[in-house]
Amino acid sequence: MSTPLVISRTGLRAGWVLMVALLVPCCGPLPLHAAPRAERHEQRHEIDQLEAQWRDALLKGDSKTLGSLLADDYIGITNNGTLLSKDDTLANLSSGALHFDSIQLYERKIRFYGATALVTSRAEVAGRNPDGPVSGIFRYTRVYVRDATGKWHIVSFETSPIRDHGDKGDKVEKGDKGEP
Repeated sequence: MSTPLVISRTGLRAGWVLMVALLVPCCGPLPLHAAPRAERHEQRHEIDQLEAQWRDALLKGDSKTLGSLLADDYIGITNNGTLLSKDDTLANLSSGALHFDSIQLYERKIRFYGATALVTSRAEVAGRNPDGPVSGIFRYTRVYVRDATGKWHIVSFETSPIRDHGDKGDKVEKGDKGEP
């Protein structure tokens, strides 16, 4: 006959402690909504300040400040789909190939996912990039990641032009390949 398994309260408690100790490192950091309200406010304020530094660096052609904001593996996607690395972006800014006369930001939203911040906004810009003049209204997404020392870095940026709904490009005419 088999001997029945007897577990004491101490053994049960030790099992729960062991299970929690093993699971917590696997689950990663807590999402921001689990952080205290004051901490969420502080993180939002940090990202707002970094967004202001980014804007000022572009307007002033300050590649040193922009370089400190961008992660080493940063990837930018321009409004025409061109991929730019950190080195490409800084070289364009330093040479004057990338220059902004104005950047007005609207409708900024910041969302947090653990150690990642996602920023979306509308931007009205005037300037030039290596492909020529750039002006208009754009939507952008910028992704920040907090490193092990607690510093935020921009790892990704993508921008898209906002087309006027009256543009023919937004309409599907009968006979077009886009017809449903």
